[in-house]
Amino acid sequence: MESLTLISLIGIIAALVVMILAIMRGVNIFVIALFCSSIVALTSNIGLYDALKGNYMQGFVTFFQNNFLIFLTGTIMGKVMEITNGAKAIAKMIVEKFGTKMALISIPLACGIIAYGGVSVFVASFAVFPIALEVFKESNYPRRFIPAALTFGCSTFAMVAPGAPQIQNAVPTETLGTDLMAGTIVGFISAFVILVVGSIILMKMVSKAKANGEVFVAKEMDVFKEDEKYPNGILALVPLILTIVMINLKVDGKALLPLEVGVFIGSILVLILLNKYQDNKKILYYLGEASKSSVTSIANTCAVVGFGAVVQSTVAFPVIVDAMINMPGPIYASAALGTTVIAGVCGSASGGLGIAAPLLGPIYLSRGASAAALHRTMTISSAALDSLPHNGYIVTVTNGLANETHKDAYMPVFWLTVVTPFIGSVVAVVLFTLFPNLV
Repeated sequence: MESLTLISLIGIIAALVVMILAIMRGVNIFVIALFCSSIVALTSNIGLYDALKGNYMQGFVTFFQNNFLIFLTGTIMGKVMEITNGAKAIAKMIVEKFGTKMALISIPLACGIIAYGGVSVFVASFAVFPIALEVFKESNYPRRFIPAALTFGCSTFAMVAPGAPQIQNAVPTETLGTDLMAGTIVGFISAFVILVVGSIILMKMVSKAKANGEVFVAKEMDVFKEDEKYPNGILALVPLILTIVMINLKVDGKALLPLEVGVFIGSILVLILLNKYQDNKKILYYLGEASKSSVTSIANTCAVVGFGAVVQSTVAFPVIVDAMINMPGPIYASAALGTTVIAGVCGSASGGLGIAAPLLGPIYLSRGASAAALHRTMTISSAALDSLPHNGYIVTVTNGLANETHKDAYMPVFWLTVVTPFIGSVVAVVLFTLFPNLV
C-alpha cells in the first residue's frame, strides 16, 4: 500500500473516531461533520476548499434533493398521528393487549407497527415515549432501557421489512430498479428473526439489571398523564394499513402511487378519520412545524452523508471498496459488509445506502446478483453499524428525548440496533445464497 493511501486510510479512521467521540459529548453534528471532513481531506491531499465546497456539499445537496419529500411526508404523517393521539392510541392498545407480563415487548412492537405504517422513526419514538414511561414505571423496569426499546422498535425490523414506506427501503429502488416489496419472503423471515432475537435480548438484559437491584427512577422532567383522550386504536391503525396498501399496489407491474404520494394521502386519511381529536384551526401551524422538523431531520442526515462523500473522494476509499467486493465467500455477504461499513462511516442507514446502492449495486448486478435479493440484503445490513453512537437518531432519542447518557443507555441500544440487524443480515445472506430464487 502506497504511503499516501495509508495516510488517507489512517485519516478516515481517525476522523470517524473523532466524530463518534465528539457526538457522544454533545458536539453539534454540523460542526463535527465539517471538522472531520477537513481531517479526511487534509490527510488525503485534497484541497480543503474543494473538499468542502465540492465533495461535501455535493453529497449534502444530492441526498437532500433525492429524499426530502420522503422525509417531509413521513414527518407530516407523524405529526398528524401525534396531534390526534393516533400513535399513542395504537401504542396503548398494544400494551393493553399484551398485558403486564409482556409489557416490555409491547413498546418496541408498538413502535414497529407505527413506523411500518409510514410514520418517521423520530416521530414514532416521540409518540411512544410517554407510553413507555408509564409502562416502565408500573413494571419497575430500569429507565435507562427505554431508548433501547424505542430504537429497537423503530430502526430495525420495521425499518427494513418488505413494503415499509421508510426511506431505507426506498433508496435502493432508484439504483436497482426494484420495488418496496423486493425480497419479500426472505425479508420477512429476517425481520421476524430480528424481532424475536431482539426481544429475547431485551428481556434478558432488563431481568439481569433488576436482579442486580436496578429499579425505575423517574427524572425531574418526567410527566405522567392519565386524563388524555385517545381515539380507538383500531381506527387509528386504518390509515397506516391503507398507506401500506396504496404504496405497494401495482397496476401493470408498476406502482400505483409514488411513496411520497401514498404517505401524504395516508396523512389526509388520519385527519379525516380522527378529526374530532384535533384542532382544525391549527392545521396550517402543525404542517409548518412538521415541515421545519423534516428539514432539521434530513439536514442532520445530509451532514454525515456529506462527510461520507468526502471519504468517497479519497485515494483510500477505492482500496476499501475493492477489499470488500473481492472478499471470499457469498456475493451477498460482500454486499452486506460493504453496505454496513459505509453506513457506519456515515452514521446513517439512509445516508449509507445513498452512497452504497449506486456505488456497489451495479458491481454486484454485473456479477450475477439478483436485484431483489441485493435490495433486501443491503437494506437490512444498513441497519447495523449505522447505529453507532454518532447516529443522529440514536443521539436524539437517547440524550434528547429520554434524557439518558450514552454511558448508561447505549450498550442496550448497541445490542438491539447493531447486533440484531447484523444477525438478520446473516440470515438474509444465507437464505439468498442457498435459495437464490426465494425473492
